[in-house]
Amino acid sequence: MVPHLTTALTGPLLELERQFLDNACDIERWFRDQWQDHMPPFYGSTDLRNSGFKLAPVDLNLFPGGFNNLNDAFMPLCVQAAQAAIERICPDASKLLLIPENHTRNQFYLQNVAKLVSILRLTGLDVRIGSLLPEIAEPTVLELANGATLTLEPLRRSGSRLGLDNFDPCAVLLNNDLSAGIPQVLKGLDEQWLIPPLHAGWHKRRKSKHAECYDRVAREFASAIGIDPWRINPEFGVCGQINFQERTGEECLAGQVDSLLTRIRAKYKEYGVTDEPFVVVKADAGTYGMGVMTVKDASEVVGLNRRQRNKMAVVKEGLQVHEVIIQEGVHTFETVEDGVAEPVVYMMDHYVVGGFYRVHTERGRDENLNAPGMHFKPLAFDTSGTMPDAAQGPDAPPNRFYAYGVVARLALLAASVEIEETAPAEDEDALAA
Repeated sequence: MVPHLTTALTGPLLELERQFLDNACDIERWFRDQWQDHMPPFYGSTDLRNSGFKLAPVDLNLFPGGFNNLNDAFMPLCVQAAQAAIERICPDASKLLLIPENHTRNQFYLQNVAKLVSILRLTGLDVRIGSLLPEIAEPTVLELANGATLTLEPLRRSGSRLGLDNFDPCAVLLNNDLSAGIPQVLKGLDEQWLIPPLHAGWHKRRKSKHAECYDRVAREFASAIGIDPWRINPEFGVCGQINFQERTGEECLAGQVDSLLTRIRAKYKEYGVTDEPFVVVKADAGTYGMGVMTVKDASEVVGLNRRQRNKMAVVKEGLQVHEVIIQEGVHTFETVEDGVAEPVVYMMDHYVVGGFYRVHTERGRDENLNAPGMHFKPLAFDTSGTMPDAAQGPDAPPNRFYAYGVVARLALLAASVEIEETAPAEDEDALAA
């Protein structure tokens, strides 16, 4: 069943989707040209928000951890896309080492790892899992709640290569976002492909840099098909002088919030939007929905109480927050089973391979849904998000999800540009190759 989309009842988004459909040939040609110049990440996922007048990405994850939430019907797409990615990066690969997060007690995450392993093995790779946990000193079998099993093995370093006992892989795939920094065992691996590159981890990556790259990509794309880039692009600002615990940098934050809200109000007036504008303040690095707050007036970020400061001050791995991005909030008009919902689109290489809805029954349409209490529903489309049906209306499922696929791929392209532009000097030659 196709989840109920309240946006199917509104006109403006249908008009935007119709532009996507009418320009589908030009759009696919444009993407094809872009991928000639930019190497896509091995995989990625993006959170989208659909407000009825705007369809935009609000987050891009280069270490996606929700493959278990994809419908099994997407497996052929995943395998085909993974095969393309491997052929592009390491065509002679026969063995691949997967390094996951250290979440050995998180059943949902472990099921994601198991699903990812099954996808990669169907490409013809011998895939084994190496753990960064020091307590994994010998092969350890984990029993998963869904009946699957995973075997974690201790990593073995030999010169500038990384592997396991009796296992020397061609490539190392990270499903660990390196929030806590680069483990020593991963440094200096100059004889193997490390996917994604180390500088794509949250120890170095910044959401504001991605937003800057996406802004450029969105403007070029919008110019190519004749739309206002704001329709697909959340505006943003940055404050790098914040210390929530010591209450310093509040003036910088309040100024950025006020400036951004002023720009959003002007665009709302231009488009006749009556919703109340809001911004989302979030840590400039990190994931899991930590360090996030919704703000509707600059006064709300001055004089935060202790609970609010504690919530914003620390993210994953206990890292202190000193840099935040202030991002235009995009309302979501989508609902699934009476819960507010947002689509999450998964990609491998430069292909859309599936997705799901993040649903939260206790959050509003102007709030962060990546929070405790959320659950997931598979996206209800039968083909990849790149196959529109011109014979149907723009709000028909394949066409609505084509629009999702277009915007998600724009975010992936921006991530590709971001990786290229943030590469250390020693990595530039490898990326160029």
